[in-house]
Amino acid sequence: MKTQQPITAQDEHRVLKFRPRSSVHPPGRRGESSGNLGKSGKQAQPEDDLARYERDRDEPDDFRHRMLANVAALAFTVALTAIGIWLAMSIADLRKTQDCVLMGRRDCARISAPHI
Repeated sequence: MKTQQPITAQDEHRVLKFRPRSSVHPPGRRGESSGNLGKSGKQAQPEDDLARYERDRDEPDDFRHRMLANVAALAFTVALTAIGIWLAMSIADLRKTQDCVLMGRRDCARISAPHI
């Protein structure tokens, strides 16, 4: 069994020039000068944009706030899951009742009789 290799011509290969991303003006955005200005009116660097989110290493973590946020996220997830399950069961019950009615049956609705 022969292996098939594509026929390549010299014109198909070309070397692209590498341009690092650290340039002041990214390609295609050279005309935009008012888009990303810093506090001093100069073009803001990516390091300046992320510096406001940094914390000092000496500052202790607020574990109480983190635990409260985790508990709130868990409660929201549990509530959303419970609502989803209830909604799915309600839709299934309605579909079952509708199928029963469309078949022409008369005893589709559940009527609870009082116990004497």
